[in-house]
Amino acid sequence: MNCEIIAIGSEMLTPHRQDTNSLFVTAQMNELGVAVEFKTILGDKRKHIVDGVRVALGRADIVVVMGGLGPTEDDLTREATAEALGVGIHRDNELLTALYKRFASRQMAMPENNTRQADVVDGAEVLPNGKGTAPGQWLDTVFGGHRKLLMLLPGPPNELKPMMVEQVMPRLRETIPVKQTAHRMLRMAMLPESEADARSAPIYKQYADVETTILSHSGEIQLHFICTKPTLEEARARVEEVSGKVEIELEEFIFSTGGEPLEEIVLLLLNMRGLTLATAESCTGGMLAERLTRVSGSSRSYLGGAVVYANELKTTFAGVQEKLIEKHGAVSEEVARALAQGIRKECGASLGIGITGIAGPTGGTDEKPVGLVYIALADSKRTQVVEKKFSGDRERVRNFATIQALDMVRRSLKTV
Repeated sequence: MNCEIIAIGSEMLTPHRQDTNSLFVTAQMNELGVAVEFKTILGDKRKHIVDGVRVALGRADIVVVMGGLGPTEDDLTREATAEALGVGIHRDNELLTALYKRFASRQMAMPENNTRQADVVDGAEVLPNGKGTAPGQWLDTVFGGHRKLLMLLPGPPNELKPMMVEQVMPRLRETIPVKQTAHRMLRMAMLPESEADARSAPIYKQYADVETTILSHSGEIQLHFICTKPTLEEARARVEEVSGKVEIELEEFIFSTGGEPLEEIVLLLLNMRGLTLATAESCTGGMLAERLTRVSGSSRSYLGGAVVYANELKTTFAGVQEKLIEKHGAVSEEVARALAQGIRKECGASLGIGITGIAGPTGGTDEKPVGLVYIALADSKRTQVVEKKFSGDRERVRNFATIQALDMVRRSLKTV
């Protein structure tokens, strides 16, 4: 079965408000093995809501409409839904009485427009709202000759979430054949999205029952595999089969199969081998240190380091000779190498990383353009240096340089 989620509210069509309820509803649906295939945001116009509900009912088995159940003139979900279904609306006296009692218990007079919240679409079952004045509604109906499940839920998250969990989910479990969904994610560093797809597509295309998604962001590729089966064991077996084959194909790039971020994997490998790390950062300005220290317990393996933006500090904190900087320039393979070696020695670490480059948007030349970065990794026996030319804005260059540095450490530790 599939589902469509409709969020009602003109405010969500502006830059100032976001629909976050749909993420929660999607997670709940996925627990039942129901795929959310459409999400729609509609403004507070009755015609648009009518059309949106009709379209959703025409292509989805389950439709969840969120918002537009309040007392004001622009709360039109009840009326629009009734029109879309071709049925009427009636005022529920029990709901009306409960509304009056709610206001009376607070020693408040109920405004006349609140009576609209007692209006129920013909054929709907009322879903009481213990957190607010807008009850939800559940409809098990027929549209276009097919059975449809349609629910109207309040917009405020503190009202929607308990109603979804306590009232909608039990009804869905009793109504639909519940299936189980398994998910696995492979995370890779410094691999172009096109190459990841070219190498993995011949594998995952053989599995029509497994949904595969590729996401790319700032030097990382994520491959998501999702499968729904009658049992969790069947779903997991299918997901592990396809992801296992892809893992073999892309093994050198994969740093995580359990969702862990790259910095956590690096720290885990360091800790397993009883090694420590120190960093000397120029163009990344401490971004690498920040990523490492965001992991709880990182102090077991990450000793610290320095942000050596000024040339004088490259000498003071990492022991880089002034003559070396004068001869080769601060952005050079030689200085990156000296930074890694120097910070390792100064901090007494097993490994040292040195990063120097031109993040931009200014400072580049024909010989050393914006995006040029040198990253060095030193241990007690050798120092390796990579030269990279990253494209994009300042933040992207710094982020890519940080990921490249982390991945260099990961790769080196895998061979230890």
